[in-house]
Amino acid sequence: MMRLVLGPMEGVLDHLMRELLTDINDYDLCVTEFVRVVDQKLPEHVFHRLCPELSQGSMTKSGVPVHLQLLGQDPIWMAENANFAAELGAKGIDINFGCPAKTVNKSKGGAALLQHPEMIHQVVKACREAVPSHIPVSAKIRLGWEDPQDCFEIVDAVESAGANELTVHARTKMGGYKANEIKWEYIEKIRQKHQIPLIANGEIWGFEDGQRCMQVTGVDSLMVCRGAFNIPNLGNMVKYDHQPMAWYDVVSLMIAYSRYEIKGDKGLYYPNRIKQWLSYLRHQYTQADELFRAIRRFNTAQPIVETIQEFQQRLVVNA
Repeated sequence: MMRLVLGPMEGVLDHLMRELLTDINDYDLCVTEFVRVVDQKLPEHVFHRLCPELSQGSMTKSGVPVHLQLLGQDPIWMAENANFAAELGAKGIDINFGCPAKTVNKSKGGAALLQHPEMIHQVVKACREAVPSHIPVSAKIRLGWEDPQDCFEIVDAVESAGANELTVHARTKMGGYKANEIKWEYIEKIRQKHQIPLIANGEIWGFEDGQRCMQVTGVDSLMVCRGAFNIPNLGNMVKYDHQPMAWYDVVSLMIAYSRYEIKGDKGLYYPNRIKQWLSYLRHQYTQADELFRAIRRFNTAQPIVETIQEFQQRLVVNA
């Protein structure tokens, strides 16, 4: 039986989107956007801002467990914050060694550490020792910075540090998100050489992709990220071979997202989040381009919501 994880996307997949997507898909697990750790123990509100689910048993309202992700390179401070997250109620701690963003890599975070397996080992080991044994500590990596052959040393660093699970995005950092750079076969090679449980990630856009990925890798746990924004019901497409959600239903979903309670700074970032979502939807739905152009000039929530509602009413009239 396939296990399907809704992966993190920094600046896009917030708790509102997790709630929305887990409500309409049968995901088994979610992972938050990363909490950036530098040189201090972060205050409680930082963890609750990125993972409000901590207040409800570290689960979405539909009952899907949520693991909290950390990103950083200092073993001591990573361990301190991992332990604090566990104290706050996190069901699992995930460590990001895969983010390819230049701003993150420039400060030796995310995928930059793929060039330093010993540092990866130290960070994972420190976090594993700091977190109670019943709470899983996992990591997410790419195959390497430039050479996919580096993956074996990187996986060994994670496994020997005591991690419970490892997500492998089957591209190098330099491979970015290019479809022709995907190398699922390396996950199968990793599985043959190592004992750590694996989650396969990268270029899973539907049922056939999921089945082929499992066949190539020998892994039955998959993670989807970008595709979940292109097609909101991708989870059920991958898991149960459902058809893509109709455009009218996608618009209704955007309205539902817009109706979520928005307070404080959430109201400020809503316009950017809905525009980002539409930019992903345009890859699957040609109609999304018209709606994106209609709301592009607005910087506050109200006119955007009104425009989406008008767009939906037109769809009803023209149906």
